Amino acid sequence: MKFASIIAAAVATVSMAAPALADKLDDIIASGKLRCAVVLDFPPMGSRDANNQPIGFDVDYCNDLAAALGVQAEIVETTFPERIPALVSGQVDIGVASTSDTLERAKTVGFSIPYYAFENAVVANDKVEMADWEGMKGKTVGATAGTYEAIWLEGQVKEWGEGQFRPYQNQADVFLALSQGQLDATVSTVEVAEANVKSGNFPGIRIVDKAPMVPDYVALIALRSEHGLIDYLNLFINQQVRTGRYAELYAKWVGEGEPADLTIKGVYR
Repeated sequence: MKFASIIAAAVATVSMAAPALADKLDDIIASGKLRCAVVLDFPPMGSRDANNQPIGFDVDYCNDLAAALGVQAEIVETTFPERIPALVSGQVDIGVASTSDTLERAKTVGFSIPYYAFENAVVANDKVEMADWEGMKGKTVGATAGTYEAIWLEGQVKEWGEGQFRPYQNQADVFLALSQGQLDATVSTVEVAEANVKSGNFPGIRIVDKAPMVPDYVALIALRSEHGLIDYLNLFINQQVRTGRYAELYAKWVGEGEPADLTIKGVYR
């Protein structure tokens, strides 16, 4: 009896000494706000409307997630290179920023299951003769630094042993350089390529071909240690698909056709 009393007292002492451990999910709900890093020069995933308000697939996705959590969404504009630093430094709670789920990035941040998947297109300046993706060989090409497209393009230039690769800070700079003839070609997602060609904001560019790249699966990102939050993000993505909301957002922002299948045989089911 005396031994039991000692154990009970010890447990009580430890309980008082060790504060309850709240996680990021609890913190977000308690704060009443979800801060999402979103890239806003990447239409139709993220851009600004005529009133300078954030719009796009990723913007709506953040808003949907905030609504599910019962909090207000705050869109924090970031460039592609700033996505992970903004998360790690605490400027944002999560990234809804079309972030490719690479093994290298997973050393720094935590990834959800994929919430979208891209295929990529080769976009060229009208004055450059190019019939297919292999026409980029020996040309000056560029993409946003650190992106899946940039890594692939730089690797191709090295493999070809000719041509030049130029990195840029954001998508707008890439397409402006392409339009002005500073670049011969770039690789971007099909959605972005079609949106930028159609917009008329970058005259003198055209889509040439599909790039022979594996689908670019992108995920929501959170701090690597926040397992509870990542679990919630995974369930949220699952709900977005099975309720039909994923298809609704695709129809709204991308257009006709079917959204990409987020399953991979033998992996995601």
